[in-house]
Amino acid sequence: MPSSTEDKAKNMSDHPSADRSPLDRDAYAWVMLFASGKASLADIAALKQWSARDPAHAEAFDRVSLTWRALGPLGQELSVEGVLSKYPNRPTYAAIVARPSMGRRAFLAGGLAASVGGVAIVAARSPLGLWPSLPELAADYRTQIGEQRRITLSDGAAIEMNTLTSIALRPTDAETGRIELIAGEAMVSASHKASASFTVLAGDGRIVAGDARFNVRCQDRTVCVTCLAGEIRIERPGAVLPLLADQQVIYSDKGVGSAITVDPALVTAWQEGLVIFQSTPVAEVVAEVNRYRSGRIILTNGTLGRRLFNARLRIANIDRVVGQIEQAFGARATTLPGGIVLLG
Repeated sequence: MPSSTEDKAKNMSDHPSADRSPLDRDAYAWVMLFASGKASLADIAALKQWSARDPAHAEAFDRVSLTWRALGPLGQELSVEGVLSKYPNRPTYAAIVARPSMGRRAFLAGGLAASVGGVAIVAARSPLGLWPSLPELAADYRTQIGEQRRITLSDGAAIEMNTLTSIALRPTDAETGRIELIAGEAMVSASHKASASFTVLAGDGRIVAGDARFNVRCQDRTVCVTCLAGEIRIERPGAVLPLLADQQVIYSDKGVGSAITVDPALVTAWQEGLVIFQSTPVAEVVAEVNRYRSGRIILTNGTLGRRLFNARLRIANIDRVVGQIEQAFGARATTLPGGIVLLG
């Protein structure tokens, strides 16, 4: 790598941790240089020379750049082959990043808006969930990463909100109180002191309760409902399903599953500041942990994702799960800026 380009890349690297191998540190510096939008034609030529010296160089570059390739169409082009084959005639790589797309730094910083012609535009959904959608931003009640909150509505219904939860109040009539769980997880307690019935809209269905306590979670339009006390019913187009205490059902726009009996302690663990995994695939563990931490853990090994994992963790120490997975399965984690962790 020519000294001028090497210096530029190292300045972009945000001081990668010392536990990386020298090759990974070099690859990381290259990725940060091209992701920054400050690379030039000379840098592209230098990358070509560097990757040609040893196939391991190109492999390391592609491995480390998985983070940015996960962030959208522009990231798909961030590989040695993509840089060398698609952009040799561009005046600078900055011209690529200048398209109507948020820069990589903005993604990792959790930025919300891009300015086009002086007008702020908020994207509907971050590719990795690094910022809330428009409906979430417009919610009446929202919690941030790691935050929990309790609200009491005018009719007496109590709602405990877990991390990254958005709730909107919806019009009611004399018989029914109603909210919409836009995203996240909530514990709902409706009692005889409240309205004759209380309704939670979630996904393409609704949960109707009289005197009952239930947990509802909505993620990517998939809804999981657990009745913890009393009786509730799930209403969806063309179907009504009753649930009794300790029963759980999952539904989405693809259909509704069968009711199963669950351990209520596992469902309510989050209220005690805990997450509990029992023979849970690592891919599901990572998805759950990502709800409680800034940034993103990204699995780079499909086989690892299918391994079963057991753990009982305090939410306050949730990042320890990475080390536990490394130790249990011989995995390796690479930490990048913005709370991004490559785990494989």
